[in-house]
Amino acid sequence: MTKTKIFTIVFGIVALCLSFFLYYSINSSIEESQRIAKMEARIIEQLKMIREAELSYLAVNGRYTSDWDKLLAFVDSGRFYLTEKTEYVITLDYGADSTYVEIDTLGTVSVKDSIFKKSTWPRFNLSTLPYVPGVEPPTKFDIWADKIEKSGVSVNAIEVKNPKPINPIRDEESEYNTRKPLRFGSKTSVTTAGNWE
Repeated sequence: MTKTKIFTIVFGIVALCLSFFLYYSINSSIEESQRIAKMEARIIEQLKMIREAELSYLAVNGRYTSDWDKLLAFVDSGRFYLTEKTEYVITLDYGADSTYVEIDTLGTVSVKDSIFKKSTWPRFNLSTLPYVPGVEPPTKFDIWADKIEKSGVSVNAIEVKNPKPINPIRDEESEYNTRKPLRFGSKTSVTTAGNWE
C-alpha cells in the first residue's frame, strides 16, 4: 500500500470523526436551546397566572400582596361582587344636567371559577402556583409588593421574578431587561408588564 492511500484512509477516518463530532455538538446545542425555550414558556405561563391572581387581589383588596398564603387563600375562596351600574341624568330648571349613579349588587362569583377557567388556563394548579416549574428542589418565585412614591403620590407596585433562571444568559446584572431573569412588574415603576413582552 502506498503512502497516498494510507494518508487518504487516515484523513477519511479523521474527517468522518470530525463530522460526527461537529454534528453531535450542533445537534446537542439545538436540543438544549429547544429545552430552554420550552421551560421558559412554562415559566412565563406561570408568571401570567400569578399576575392574574395579583390583579384580582388588588381589585378586591386595594393593594397587592407579597404573602403567598394570603394570595392562595384569596384565589381558593375569594369572591368578586357582580354589580350593575345605572346612571341617571336629570335636566335641571336652569338647563344644566345633574347625574347620579345607582350601583346594585347582583351577587358574587368565585375568583377561581371566574379567573382560572380550565378553558383559559388548562395547567392551573393552585398548590403549585408559587413554584417555578421544572426547578429542583422546588423553588418559589420571589414576590415583592409594596407602595412606592411616584410624583408625590403613594401607589401600589409589585414585582414577581424567577430566582433560578433556566437560561444561563439571564443575569440580574444585565443592562438589558430582556436578559434579566423572567419577571413581571417593577420595584421602581407602576407596571405589571413582563420582561418577555
